[in-house]
Amino acid sequence: MTLRTLLATGFALSALSATLAPSPAEAATSRQSWVVQQIYNYNHPFAANLPGELSTKMTKMAVNAFSFYRGTAHLFYEDTKNSAVWPASWYTNTITNGVWLEGDMHMQNMGGLRDANNNAVFDTNDFDEAYWGSYTWDLRRMAVAILLAAEEKGISSTDRQSLVKNFVDSYATQIAAFKGNDNELTYRLTTGNTNGIVKDTIQAADGKNRSSLLAKYTAVSSGQRCFLTINGSLQPVNSTVFSSINAAMPAYINSIASSKRKSNSYYALKDAAARLGSGTGSLGRYRYYLLIEGPSTDTSDDVILDMKQETDSAVSIAAPGNMPAWTYGYDNSSRVVKGMKSMLNNTDVLAGYTAMNSLPFFLSERSPYQEDFDYTLLSTYSTFNDAVKYMGKIVAKNHALADKDYDATLIPYSMDKEITDLINGDVSGLKTETLNYALSYAAQVKLDYAGFVAAKNSGAVLY
Repeated sequence: MTLRTLLATGFALSALSATLAPSPAEAATSRQSWVVQQIYNYNHPFAANLPGELSTKMTKMAVNAFSFYRGTAHLFYEDTKNSAVWPASWYTNTITNGVWLEGDMHMQNMGGLRDANNNAVFDTNDFDEAYWGSYTWDLRRMAVAILLAAEEKGISSTDRQSLVKNFVDSYATQIAAFKGNDNELTYRLTTGNTNGIVKDTIQAADGKNRSSLLAKYTAVSSGQRCFLTINGSLQPVNSTVFSSINAAMPAYINSIASSKRKSNSYYALKDAAARLGSGTGSLGRYRYYLLIEGPSTDTSDDVILDMKQETDSAVSIAAPGNMPAWTYGYDNSSRVVKGMKSMLNNTDVLAGYTAMNSLPFFLSERSPYQEDFDYTLLSTYSTFNDAVKYMGKIVAKNHALADKDYDATLIPYSMDKEITDLINGDVSGLKTETLNYALSYAAQVKLDYAGFVAAKNSGAVLY
């Protein structure tokens, strides 16, 4: 039987597979001890270094099911690996199982920003989990996030299901629109082609300025700018850590393409501080803000870099070796940089990587012009629907751009063509399959969350 015949059979069975997908009630299995053990296993390696950050992580995860989901991408991919319980999609094949994924797709990993050409856009802003896998994994992870967040906001069950379908429809429509052309190379969401909370987010990012960011985190004393100490947010580093960071700077500079590299004086390290309490999933890893000289010796144009410790992508749990380590130089910080560059147009010219005390670190600018997307503002079905449609377009852009358009030696395919041909017009089937999966998995997340909260409140060791 040929691959084409197998795919045709898969398309014919897609509706049946969607029907046979487990219902939410069937899928939700009580597994508290397993969940607690998985959370412990994932977080314990970082416990000796930053226990306070892990405590903050557990507190954040206990707020609601969506926050728990944000902090447990590793659980999602442990389950994805278990295809006997969580079936793989009918709408994928060998090629589309090797799409470059964002990997932790949810609403708060998108936001407003200015790209390197000063375009104010709405786009993806987190690439810690970037890795190769089935394009459907990004769709499924976002679909579950939509259900959880929409339920939290009081959106009805029927409307929540429509939101997921509309997200998938937007993705499929946009990925098909990229087929046969190079439009993904210049595609962007701006204030001119968006509305609602997404447009507001772009405008908020574009309205910011460098002086406000510097005033938030730093102060000038005796002509020298340095970081403030902010309880729970910024803490000074000791001289040993500062020296280690400074020693890691040359490798960071050399990781930047020579065509984008600035003079060495631009990267001169002036101060450093530990960044605390930021995000959810990555809490527990070392993170620093670095103050560097910038384009001149004037303190008004100093630049802040965000320096984050990286580790294996959670996606690799479900697909170990699917992205061969040689493709990113056996260095997870390089993997993150490549993921960022592959999925974004006009990427941050300060994005790079280095190692400190044998640990990999990803560096990028803490841009003055960025605004996180606030899903709590999506108080109605209409505002939510606008947002998820734009998010579907961005996921499609990511997948279409991160193929041969980025580096044909890594991915020699046009993924917009491959995915569109594989869907083969059966967008309705993909929507049904994704929704059924998301309903089942959201029910599991809520049950896992309840078990986690009960374990936390009873004093269980979580890290």
